[in-house]
Amino acid sequence: MTNLREFLDPGDHIFVVSGKTPSVQQYVIGGMRVVEKIDALAAYGRFPQNRLRIGDDGLVKGNIIVDADGNQHPLDHHSPDTFNKRIRNYLVGDQAAALVTPAEVELGREQSLRKLSEMFERPGNRAIDIIGRQRRLDETQVKDLMDWLRGIKAAAT
Repeated sequence: MTNLREFLDPGDHIFVVSGKTPSVQQYVIGGMRVVEKIDALAAYGRFPQNRLRIGDDGLVKGNIIVDADGNQHPLDHHSPDTFNKRIRNYLVGDQAAALVTPAEVELGREQSLRKLSEMFERPGNRAIDIIGRQRRLDETQVKDLMDWLRGIKAAAT
């Protein structure tokens, strides 16, 4: 989200929650520490594996929304009116943990609401009901959430 990336600084952590899909439980997808912010054209050169493309499954993959000339990629279907704002603040991170395999995602879906409810001492049926938008975490909460994500990855193997 453009508005979130703008306010992050190197050393901050960011966590991602899955989108809202009918009859599918949201979950914490992963998190990382921000190391630097660059523009999308620089990201295009540094991270070719993240360029927009059609995957073998026919779905759009990647998150770099520019082409080699810095223009809006044809696979980026967002409004051209927001393009110039969206190409700023591409996040480069480290210390990442992401739930990617089917087993990891399943465990994440099963455990995320319970984990978030415990962390924030607030019940809810959806992640947004518990954490809201743009929630700040303290260092202990960041470490706890990263350890939990890494624990899921270990348990799913």
